[in-house]
Amino acid sequence: MNRATAQLLRGLSLVDTTALVIGTVIGTGVFLKAAPMAQAVGSPALVLLAWVAAGLLSLAGALTYAELGAMMPEAGGEYVFLRKSYGEAVAFLFGWQRFIVAGSASIATLGTGLAIFLSSFLPLGAVWLERDFRLLGQTLHWQFGAKQIVAVAVILLMSGVNCLTVMVGGRIQLVLTVLKVAGIAFVVVGVFSASGTATWSHLRQPVDTPVWSGWTLFGTAMLAALWGYDGWNNMPMAAGEVRNPGRNIPRALILGMVAVMAIYCLLNLCYFYALPFEEIRSSNSTQYRDALPVASKAADTFFGDFGGRFIALVFVVSACGALNGSILANARVPFAMARDGLFFSRLGQLNTETRAPVACLVVQAIWASVLALSGTFDQLTDCLLFAAWIFYALVTSSIFVLRRNFPDADRPYRTLGYPVVPLVFIFVAVWLIINTLITKRVESVAGLILIAAGIPLYLYFKRSTSTPAS
Repeated sequence: MNRATAQLLRGLSLVDTTALVIGTVIGTGVFLKAAPMAQAVGSPALVLLAWVAAGLLSLAGALTYAELGAMMPEAGGEYVFLRKSYGEAVAFLFGWQRFIVAGSASIATLGTGLAIFLSSFLPLGAVWLERDFRLLGQTLHWQFGAKQIVAVAVILLMSGVNCLTVMVGGRIQLVLTVLKVAGIAFVVVGVFSASGTATWSHLRQPVDTPVWSGWTLFGTAMLAALWGYDGWNNMPMAAGEVRNPGRNIPRALILGMVAVMAIYCLLNLCYFYALPFEEIRSSNSTQYRDALPVASKAADTFFGDFGGRFIALVFVVSACGALNGSILANARVPFAMARDGLFFSRLGQLNTETRAPVACLVVQAIWASVLALSGTFDQLTDCLLFAAWIFYALVTSSIFVLRRNFPDADRPYRTLGYPVVPLVFIFVAVWLIINTLITKRVESVAGLILIAAGIPLYLYFKRSTSTPAS
């Protein structure tokens, strides 16, 4: 079989696909973002409200993507939707930012988060090089140590696993998803039934903070929560490998996101029930430090020191699951671009035995490893989220274009609440983009520069594919 003409296998069932949604979304954010969210808004109620708002926004996006994915069940997901609605140039810029920023940075941050959890019970505190840099009026902290080495190692390992058949990746995803949900259930049940410090008084408004912190700070907290929900858009990227896609893609997206919202709200409620607000707010769990994440502290309240370390191991499994799903899905975007002649042709080839895009997986692993060495957890997530949400809004708007231009196209599923649901998603997404430009200047500018860097590359590939020789 020719590598260039080999086709992807439709090996993912409804259960596998739903596990891909849940497993990719639940990664590290829900365990690491409680502290910066509490610092931003200053009260448990507003932190919980930010999680609910971000969940509803993500669900609105998933409802829209469900229609698009069922209508066009091809590898590449958003790249395919944008190509059909806005043309090759916009689709290429999405694929470029997904490869160079959003997708690879997501993989990098998951590897970074996994290293943070491992440091709870392994001696990974060694730092060999540390520097501070000033950029656009902000100080950026960079360091290189044992945790970065672990992050790179796990990225390479999980990328190697995904070089096998998609059925292997799907089964691994299912097992890791079951394990992570069981671990979260253990924390929630343990806190509500056996925590020695838990009290509902922890959820009261702190006396030293205002009742409302303002829309700008609430947007900052919501952006942090959206990192916890990020990944709901990944499953359609692997739509070319889903069985009965017209039925399974919408069901997996909707069922998966409803389950994730319920899990996130319960887990964050148990944090504030188990721990004083000030302890959560003062936690330093999102950097390369020795402090335990908030989730581990909550587990300590009912199971002692062993509980925190055991849960840290469960969270390693969670990060592995999200990493596996992210690697699987994101590699399909440059693959689809290469098949269209808009990226390096070698990346459009499949391994003839496993039918996996091995070249894409290898290049993606190398670049994600570079990003894992380049910045802190929060800087990476803010950069990728800003870049990603520009295209989330654009993809969601494509539903209006496609309904107008292709009214008779087969749509096995139609968006619930259309047109209100996609319009609300677009409005809030634009507000988040503007808010991030104001509050995260370095990350926003970096994201815009990297997106713009794709323009000359698009012109190069477009010219190459239009010549007689090609």
